[in-house]
Amino acid sequence: MPWDDVIELSYHPQVVAGALDALSGNAKHWILISSISVYSNLEQPGEAEDAEVYDPVDLSHYGHAKVAAERASTQALANRLLIARPGLIAGPGDGSDRFSYWVTAMARAGNERILIPDPEARYVQVIDVRDIAAWIVEASSRRLTGTCNVVGTAYPFAQFLRSAAKAVGYSGQMVIADDDWLVQRGVSYWAGPRSLPLWIPIDDIGSRQRSNKKYRETGGGERSLDRPRRSGLSRAEECELLADLDSGRSL
Repeated sequence: MPWDDVIELSYHPQVVAGALDALSGNAKHWILISSISVYSNLEQPGEAEDAEVYDPVDLSHYGHAKVAAERASTQALANRLLIARPGLIAGPGDGSDRFSYWVTAMARAGNERILIPDPEARYVQVIDVRDIAAWIVEASSRRLTGTCNVVGTAYPFAQFLRSAAKAVGYSGQMVIADDDWLVQRGVSYWAGPRSLPLWIPIDDIGSRQRSNKKYRETGGGERSLDRPRRSGLSRAEECELLADLDSGRSL
């Protein structure tokens, strides 16, 4: 049976190989949903699709496994393949709470203080799942090929926090804690229990500032940051840390 298009999301080697064996011979076009996690250099901002990727030697590592999936797909499909590399995805169906955490945290705090990591030199780069879906449909109809970072605009973390505050009418004090202080108290980066979501090590700043030039040039849309889209610290954990913070700066 011929297939107009196949959209593959997996990075598990056996699943990727099985899909390619079963369908690649009959697919006119193939879209592999990969990830910006394939990139090995996390320090350099603004890098495009030709940036260096991992050598996939450890397939238990998400980024390595995605590189292996890209290479297997390229070998099987050649010029029928589009590799899409999203970053942080938010919107309906997002159960990770990485993006929505800050809106929720400010809403539940009322006008009390909230704890934030130092936003200096840090960025938030997010894309709504509805924008990705629309781009994929369009890419399929146009038979786009090659590789594309499917990412949104990189906003300064401080601007992102102010937008979250505006969305819920939060007017309390945002108390800044330094990285070492947070890490020493068991607060995690990025996501998960007892974390401050979207906070990343300063050495990884390039990972949230990938170029989206090609995405925009191929018709990719992006809804405003000010249009609101849980993990993280609980309010009780946050208040405990604030009480322990002898001195802190405010945003």
